[in-house]
Amino acid sequence: MEIILNSLSSLTASTENLVLAGIAISAFVIVYGVSGLFAADAPTIRRLRAGSAQQTHGTDFDLIQGDNSDPHGLLKAFVPSTRKERTKISKQLHRAGIQRKHAVRTFYVFRTGLGIILPTLFVIALLLPADIQNQLKIEKLLQGVTWLNAVQVVTALMVVGFYGPALWLRARIKKRRQAIEHSLPNALDLLQIAIEAGLGFDAAMTRVAHELAHAAPEMAQEFMILQLELQAGKERQAALLDMAERVGVEELTSFANVIMQSNQFGTSVSTALNRFSEDMRYDRELRAQEKANRLPVQMSAVLALCMMPVLLMICLAPMLIRWINMFG
Repeated sequence: MEIILNSLSSLTASTENLVLAGIAISAFVIVYGVSGLFAADAPTIRRLRAGSAQQTHGTDFDLIQGDNSDPHGLLKAFVPSTRKERTKISKQLHRAGIQRKHAVRTFYVFRTGLGIILPTLFVIALLLPADIQNQLKIEKLLQGVTWLNAVQVVTALMVVGFYGPALWLRARIKKRRQAIEHSLPNALDLLQIAIEAGLGFDAAMTRVAHELAHAAPEMAQEFMILQLELQAGKERQAALLDMAERVGVEELTSFANVIMQSNQFGTSVSTALNRFSEDMRYDRELRAQEKANRLPVQMSAVLALCMMPVLLMICLAPMLIRWINMFG
């Protein structure tokens, strides 16, 4: 504690340090404003309801998580005031499996705070005395840092801190979507077996969610959210379409349409699920064959790039040796 107090008392607010801190704050404000200016609006998804169901529009209200109200007080500086932008981030968080009530506020506060904290820590590390830097083992890293390098590092840390969470969110969405695509056929098979055993559709889906809690937690989570929404009073068709939109997987959208058509026309849900799971596996096999057929074409360019120079050297080396011996 004494070391920290001594280091803080020895800090001097030089002109270069003040200018560096001002550049960091200005760069953060500029990036934050530009990101909000060029943010793409989420496309409006029109959903057709079968029978007497009505068309609903996406709002910020969730039966499970409640109302994601407008930010108040200090949160207005971090959270966007437009409901459309908050709804866009909320959908991305739901696709990533983050279902907390104030997930949107937490994401924006963390994103903004990380964009400020990282440059601030770097500036504080530059202001520390040499003995403190030696104790923290950062003296070699900061040795030889010029004024221009410091400005570049501060800007890079601000960009990484602000856009890093967004890139992490996209990677998590992609990973979760792939996990749901891989586990969906098995979930449909279990759902078909449960229905054939005499359970109703809701009870069968709950049982499948409990069975897949360890093998496929992503699929089990979506089934449980669907059942909670149905218990809260949402219509079955609306809940199914909301699940498909929340996950963003085409097979899950087809699954919702199969269940709705089966309920509308009175056909067997078990037979429809059996046929749908077979078609889905066949489509997956076709996609795998397509990737396998494209592989030789993709490998030909790499093989030509790596093997052609070696083949040319093998073919032309004896000729070059003869020319050297003849004219040398």
